Amino acid sequence: MRVLVLGSGGREHAFAWKIAQSKQLDKLFIAPGNPGTAECGTNVAISVNDFDGIAEFVKTEKINLVVVGPEDPLVNGIADYFESKEELKSVGVIGPHKNGAQLEGSKDFAKEFLINHNIPTARYQCFSAKDLNAGYDFLETLSPPFVLKADGLAAGKGVVIPDNLADAKQELKEMLEDQKFGEASSKVVIEEFLKGIEMSVFVMTDGNSYKILPEAKDYKRIGEGDMGLNTGGMGAISPVPFVDDVLMQKIEERIIKPSIEGIKKDGLKYKGFLFIGLMIVDGEPFVIEYNVRMGDPETEVVLPRVKSDLLAHFAAISNGTLDKETIEIDNRSATTVMLVSGGYPEAYEKGKVMMGMENTTNCLLFHAGTAMKGNELVTNGGRVMAVTAYGSNMKEALALSFDNVQRIVFDGKNYRKDIGFDLM
Repeated sequence: MRVLVLGSGGREHAFAWKIAQSKQLDKLFIAPGNPGTAECGTNVAISVNDFDGIAEFVKTEKINLVVVGPEDPLVNGIADYFESKEELKSVGVIGPHKNGAQLEGSKDFAKEFLINHNIPTARYQCFSAKDLNAGYDFLETLSPPFVLKADGLAAGKGVVIPDNLADAKQELKEMLEDQKFGEASSKVVIEEFLKGIEMSVFVMTDGNSYKILPEAKDYKRIGEGDMGLNTGGMGAISPVPFVDDVLMQKIEERIIKPSIEGIKKDGLKYKGFLFIGLMIVDGEPFVIEYNVRMGDPETEVVLPRVKSDLLAHFAAISNGTLDKETIEIDNRSATTVMLVSGGYPEAYEKGKVMMGMENTTNCLLFHAGTAMKGNELVTNGGRVMAVTAYGSNMKEALALSFDNVQRIVFDGKNYRKDIGFDLM
């Protein structure tokens, strides 16, 4: 098979690394890719939202399968675009159509879906600028802290959790009237706060059947002890130590099955990943969000635990035969620690020379925000590199991840030294 992966981060490097191992692969391209993906296939300088450019490349290179990494092109309708072109209809796209992508593209749409299909979630209401006073009134019915979510895509940063009513009202005003998150916060979902522990489950579906991938837990805050600003993710672990068969059965019966059934009932065209963000409250699972693609950095711990042929699974998703596939899972733990630029998630500098990668051992390095400057590897993003390691348990894997993190050097390097702290 000739495959094109869309995206340029650590998630896409993990996809490229895994797909490159497949016996079914003839040629792998990544658009636009990064220096890490260049070691797995051929990078192509095309933007993920340049649908015409992608289409031309797919036709020229006789691509059979397009794997969509990030959410933007899915919400913008890349699967619909391919289906609308006679010469592209036969190309498989791993990712839902635009109507299915609304599960991530609109928090309000996702909450309505959850309520309509009786899937456990937090109480909520949605408001626009004209409803600001009604939003204030709803906040007064809730107990602190308060959860405010920009309705649209905000690059993982559109959620704020003020811990008092005055701050919550101020945040709501800034989001709706001052457009703190731009168009994404033209509507804001206000939710009751669920006190528990977060985790994520990942499902592959061909629109009818589904397969469950290893679960994971990621760490969003920049500071130790889950303090400070939200980031795109500072690290992740899989499996999650507190997840046992009883909890997994609850998640499958109450959340995964009704989600897939709901997708079918609502006529959502869906071939790809469903990422379900969960809050576990006293042993009971509640959905806090859907994403319509794999998470980052969760992909960097989930895919290393998949022993079977990912490309074969993708072909089955495309053909509607996923029910015939068997997913083989590595029993070892995988942990990833994210190296980030100094100042991230606020202002940071790019172009810092990176050294020491050749000194790492017993780990996988997934490039997230790097570039080549002449013969030197330099930083090119807020999140720079994911350092993933295996271990017989989480503690052992983390020790290896942290050991290798210290061998990589660049000016301003930052990382969280407490990934997994809440699970020890």
